Amino acid sequence: MKYFIAAALVLIIGALASAGVFMMRDGRDGKPKTSNMMRALALRVGLSILLFLCILLAYKMGWIRPTGIPIER
Repeated sequence: MKYFIAAALVLIIGALASAGVFMMRDGRDGKPKTSNMMRALALRVGLSILLFLCILLAYKMGWIRPTGIPIER
């Protein structure tokens, strides 16, 4: 589960970085083309929602559990 979460976070950051690249690259010709940037941002939002739902499902199924900070006496 740790590797799935790490891979999902890398994909989310990659989608955000590609949206930034598209934002900087588009519009140099005088014609704004934001479809690539919007598609990358939509992918990022979709991946974030999917990751949240997977973490929620894993918690409900008992695959992961919160550990918290141990109380020392």
